[in-house]
Amino acid sequence: MMPLTFSISNGIALGFITYTVMKAGTGKFSDISIAMYALSILFVFKLILI
Repeated sequence: MMPLTFSISNGIALGFITYTVMKAGTGKFSDISIAMYALSILFVFKLILI
């Protein structure tokens, strides 16, 4: 996503969100740490408010 958004921070944020969604979508909830959930939620709020 970095080339599409022209922003390194937005690309990293979307990477965290995508990783969490893909792991949860495949049912591998145990592979996702609480910190990853927290970061993904914070990045979603960041992207919504921008």
